[in-house]
Amino acid sequence: MRFVETPLAGAFVVEPQRSEDLRGYFQRLWSRAEIEQQGLTATLEYTAVSYNARVGTLRGLHYQFAPYEETKLVSCLTGAVYDVIIDLNPTSPTFRQWFGVELDAVTGRALFVPEGFAHGFQTLTDATRTIYHISAPWVPEASAGVRWDDPSFDIAWPETVDRVMSDRDRAWPDYETV
Repeated sequence: MRFVETPLAGAFVVEPQRSEDLRGYFQRLWSRAEIEQQGLTATLEYTAVSYNARVGTLRGLHYQFAPYEETKLVSCLTGAVYDVIIDLNPTSPTFRQWFGVELDAVTGRALFVPEGFAHGFQTLTDATRTIYHISAPWVPEASAGVRWDDPSFDIAWPETVDRVMSDRDRAWPDYETV
């Protein structure tokens, strides 16, 4: 795994190292040792998969507040997504800044999301599957989010004809009111 720093403190794009031959390839999705070598949280509480049938599906922007913060390593197993994170750590030098990157099944890139960051994505193709390796249990009472189109972040989401979202994600407040 190759860790490429993003403009946000503690967040990395993770590029896979693949072993390829005539059958295809093999790559690790999770390596405690390699994550710890970067000085990052390498605890793994659970792994989850989301399936999204339609292009333009937007999930997020989600986070868990203290003391239930979580790190995530997110990658796309089929299709492609535009993955976005926002630094919500008030003591961070990149507080309130966002970063977006395309994750897809072809490149196998992943995004390491630090504690205290909101996370979400928009699908770029039909039939996407994303996998999340998560460091802490999901605590419904600590689950929070910010609105995907909050003007204070001004995220440049990909254009879409039909954005598909849950009612819950549409109802998240602007960050100023959280």
